[in-house]
Amino acid sequence: MNVSSPHSSSVPSAARSSSVPSVRPVPTVLSVPSASAPSASAGSASVPAATTRRSVLRGLGVAAAAGTAVLGLPAVTAHAVPAGRPAAGASGTYALTLVHLGRDGAPTTDYRTLLTALSGPDAGSGRQLKDLPSTVTVQVPAGRYLLDSTLTTRPVGEEDWGNDWLVQPRLDVDRDMTVVLDARVARPVDIRPPVADAVFEQAGAFVRVTYEGVTGFANLMTRSLDLRTAHLGPAAERGAVETWVDSYWNRPRGVCALGYSFRGERALTGLVRHPAPGDLATLVVRAGVPASGGGTGLVDFSPSAGPSPALSLALPSGTTGTFLLTPERGTWDLVYGALSAEEGPTNNYFVLGRTFTPGSTTVHTFDTPVFGPALDSSPGARPVAQRTGDTLDLTVPLLADGDGHVPSAPLSTASTVTLHRDGRLIATRRGEKPGHASFTVPAGRAAYRLTASATLSRGSVTAAWTFTSAATATATDLPLSAVRFGPDLGLDGTAPAHTTSRVAVTVEGAARRSGVRSLTVSVSTDRGATWKSAAVSGGRITVTTPGPGKAVSLRAELTDAHGDTLTQTHIDAYVARAATGAR
Repeated sequence: MNVSSPHSSSVPSAARSSSVPSVRPVPTVLSVPSASAPSASAGSASVPAATTRRSVLRGLGVAAAAGTAVLGLPAVTAHAVPAGRPAAGASGTYALTLVHLGRDGAPTTDYRTLLTALSGPDAGSGRQLKDLPSTVTVQVPAGRYLLDSTLTTRPVGEEDWGNDWLVQPRLDVDRDMTVVLDARVARPVDIRPPVADAVFEQAGAFVRVTYEGVTGFANLMTRSLDLRTAHLGPAAERGAVETWVDSYWNRPRGVCALGYSFRGERALTGLVRHPAPGDLATLVVRAGVPASGGGTGLVDFSPSAGPSPALSLALPSGTTGTFLLTPERGTWDLVYGALSAEEGPTNNYFVLGRTFTPGSTTVHTFDTPVFGPALDSSPGARPVAQRTGDTLDLTVPLLADGDGHVPSAPLSTASTVTLHRDGRLIATRRGEKPGHASFTVPAGRAAYRLTASATLSRGSVTAAWTFTSAATATATDLPLSAVRFGPDLGLDGTAPAHTTSRVAVTVEGAARRSGVRSLTVSVSTDRGATWKSAAVSGGRITVTTPGPGKAVSLRAELTDAHGDTLTQTHIDAYVARAATGAR
């Protein structure tokens, strides 16, 4: 999910389109403030649980003379030097001199340098150097460090800043030493999409280095295409260095999200990627018109792994947005922020950890009917109904949208969950999130009837399950099933009046795993006053829509292979429209 995070440097607001820049949170790292220049880098480290974490920004005492700064660091708790490593000098530290040179080879003060300790007494802490002379001497304990430095070139006229990011993932301090940070060794990062209407917005370059259980992190984020990078120093251990670069481009009602990741022993020295159209995957996001009316939703789309300066796409309801993406970046996360009731919580739909293949097109439609239960039947899916001992816990997503996306804040006007045991009422829960409840029941084996219902602004959804259950020693899934209906609807949630169409019928949950003993489906056009059976053939039923403004209601009655049952009813599942309507 793309949200601003105090653990990442901030990115200036987008100025050329409705897309909004955002930064994914950096997990388990220490924070640093953003740089004053238009581009910024950040560095931090995570530490083993047994290690005390220090702030990244330590107080620095500065004494400047003749263009050189000598920094004295506060005292730290003494630690024994591991066997096999040289002991530090009498003061316990060595002098590390850093020389900063710009693209012209001359000394520069336009830099921001971070030193992250991966071992030694300061392991897990970082030190920031900026607004100092071009040559700086730092007293540091012996150990392994991650060093990264952003050298900026001031623009001429209205041009963007130039950024040179130098990364040394392995800096072993075992004596007094000097490191020259020379922008001239950097090479261009040139990542461009294969579409002419794309406008560059922002990019981020990232590195994560692991050494003896400590992880250091650093990054640079920029709004300038003039980005260059370089690896410095010796290679680190095999697989110890993770690097990735993400570049985001705006298009009319769309975003190009181009990301590349690498694992090895070195940081990146430049990167050129000009993918062809067939190298990319396409994600189409369709924004339905919610029951609360029109407006604008927000689409966040970014890589699952690592932080990313991704763009959020503003998408008016009833419209479509398109993302072009690089499948090799790994899995991707999609979060659709739908419109919610006035002053109510934001209603988000999460589609996480999805893979894509080059040349493929994937479509996600949000906030359209038929709203109803959705039970993920895939291996490892999160359970939504379990019994542990004498407690039944339910988190059934009762109002997933037509594509099966589960809302974080369903738009219901009322909800009820009722539990009967051997025909006797145990309890009724009202006003909670639809399909969510907890009950305490007697230990003995018994027949249960669980009913969950939700009332919408128009219509309702009810699911009633029967099953047998007894006390369990561990958490055990309850054998609940669901039936999904998939009519072909416009983004306004309607179908043409007086037309006949085939509607998909899909079984989920326990019956999908164990098998279906029987399934009957019925259709009503008078809000459930009368029902007409609809035969299921090839996973579909035939439905004829009523006149404009009237609705189709649906009912499914299912028995699984073990005899557990489901009766699922959708009153006013979707509405018929006149000849014209949103598609």
